[in-house]
Amino acid sequence: MRNIRNSNIELKGHPVTAQRRLLLKLIRDTRGHIDAKELYRRASSMDESISLATVYRSLRLFKELDLVDERRLGQVRCYYEVKQLGEHQHLVCKGCGAVIEFKSSLIHKLVDKVQSEHGFNVTKAELYLEGYCKECREEAKGSS
Repeated sequence: MRNIRNSNIELKGHPVTAQRRLLLKLIRDTRGHIDAKELYRRASSMDESISLATVYRSLRLFKELDLVDERRLGQVRCYYEVKQLGEHQHLVCKGCGAVIEFKSSLIHKLVDKVQSEHGFNVTKAELYLEGYCKECREEAKGSS
């Protein structure tokens, strides 16, 4: 992530406000994925003046400035994560909502095959798999 600690810095004409710094810090500190509502919950516990609208506007700006990636994982939720080098895929638990990152060489093989067979230049490949994490599976077994 770009260094934005200096409060005088502007990113493409957008000032780095205290609220934006806080939101970026919280996203970075998550070291994974966070949705807007959880980000708001954490931010508002540290700065009562922050609104959910500010969180959504800031996330949109961070996405435009290429500071974060937005992932639509599942039917309803968008998750945000610090922009990373290299592609990775996601496992999403339908029980607890955990998001687990993984890398697989099989994705690259699939992309190569699709490009070859269809003459299509793939510029981005996103994959998420939905199911139940180990903890949720064990919890379901215990309650049966």
